[in-house]
Amino acid sequence: MKNTAAPFYREAARGPDRAEARWVRAPDGVRLRIAIWPEGDRGTVLLFPGRTEYVEKYGPAAARLRARGFATASVDWRGQGLAERPLPDRGTGHVSRFTDYQMDVAATLTTVREIGLPYPYYLLAHSMGGCIGLRSMVEGLDVRAAVFSAPMWGIAILDMLRPFAWTLALAARALRFGHMYSPGTSPQNHLGEVSFEKNLLTTDPQMYAFMRNQLASHPDLALGGPSLHWLHEALNECRALARAASPQVPAVTFLGSGDHVIDPSRIHRRMASWPNGRLVVLRGAKHEPMMETPAHRNRFYTEVTRHFELFP
Repeated sequence: MKNTAAPFYREAARGPDRAEARWVRAPDGVRLRIAIWPEGDRGTVLLFPGRTEYVEKYGPAAARLRARGFATASVDWRGQGLAERPLPDRGTGHVSRFTDYQMDVAATLTTVREIGLPYPYYLLAHSMGGCIGLRSMVEGLDVRAAVFSAPMWGIAILDMLRPFAWTLALAARALRFGHMYSPGTSPQNHLGEVSFEKNLLTTDPQMYAFMRNQLASHPDLALGGPSLHWLHEALNECRALARAASPQVPAVTFLGSGDHVIDPSRIHRRMASWPNGRLVVLRGAKHEPMMETPAHRNRFYTEVTRHFELFP
């Protein structure tokens, strides 16, 4: 299989009309799905989704970027969306090693180059995608500028529970029950089991409905909680990245003041010392700036495209 057409739920995506999805293989053979919105001549945005996400979720983002002249490429990471899932229970978010996601980055870049999407490349990375993206940049990802949306550079765990999380994750690996769900999670996606009033993602009821409707219409995209092994790998990667120097690439990071999914202290610490880096705190916003109220979204995309336009 080499770059064959893949399913793409165009109506659910609400993105630019010109779009396509392709099956591709990562270097280790895992099947991924990559979405391409090719219109734009000012460069290509590599859009790295968060955990549980899928390419259709970012149709509106691709439309905003196209309006400012940027093409977009996004990926279903291994283990989520329509990409190959490693466990019999499709609801479990799982990865063998966190660095395996770098093979998915490599497959995305190969596809972008083969298609001939315009250079330069820019990075727009949300949550877990921000963790993957930072690792890629530390290892030399060829992007002119980067924007991070609530990057997972640390996971929100109460200080009193953090040692327990490490101990449980280590025990799961040693005793070979790492495939089990992390405490407090289940096969159900957050969107499917939590009302708008209790959700951790957005303060905008219309965007919450948009995301819920996508999964209701296409349940094959849904993903539940992470496995204990994923938690162990993620904690290790966040700790390793905390010791890495920030790249020289200009970066802007957005963080909602009401974000209880990731550890905001890691974001404040890194952005305070990032060369050519800037932190924007969205007052009252939750975990997903791109799915927030119109005022937050407008500010987000205005600043994103202005930032990219500074580095043509």
